[in-house]
Amino acid sequence: MMKNIFFASVVFLLFFRGSSLFEVEGYKPVYVPKDEAKVIKVLPPQEVTTQGKIYVKGNYIFIGDVNLGVHVVDNTDPRNPKKIAFIQIYGNHDIAIKDNILYADNIDDLVAMDISDIQNPVVVKRIEKVYKLPNQRYPEDLAFHTWFECPDPSKGLVVGWIPATLQSPKCFTSY
Repeated sequence: MMKNIFFASVVFLLFFRGSSLFEVEGYKPVYVPKDEAKVIKVLPPQEVTTQGKIYVKGNYIFIGDVNLGVHVVDNTDPRNPKKIAFIQIYGNHDIAIKDNILYADNIDDLVAMDISDIQNPVVVKRIEKVYKLPNQRYPEDLAFHTWFECPDPSKGLVVGWIPATLQSPKCFTSY
């Protein structure tokens, strides 16, 4: 009798413990520490994560990488374009260029950068709080009942969402 109760208890625990763990495809937030969110810097060429808009200015091609920044390609020889830099601009979705000034959104600010020396762009103006702060609670524009990792504000600002395999997530879209 005692063996039967023990066996039943083990089976019960295994069944219910196992049923609460699951793995699904969904989205996880991309965080940046709050003190780094508005720091713009030039990095070596990077791989494009999520391609955004493309802008051509002179011999350069600027390729947006949604929420991360702008890739700079030297197109002096169109048969052999060369990635030369990545301008890290968190929360960036769009750019425009007039003369030698690149305008970009950076989280909720609008920045203007002098790109006369493309390897050393200089922020010449920042207008704060031009845009609404990116959504910090959930990924927008996803299908109903899409799973995502619940954001943790202690990890920094959410600057985007990337596809990921999630372990037993607690959050999902419900609209």
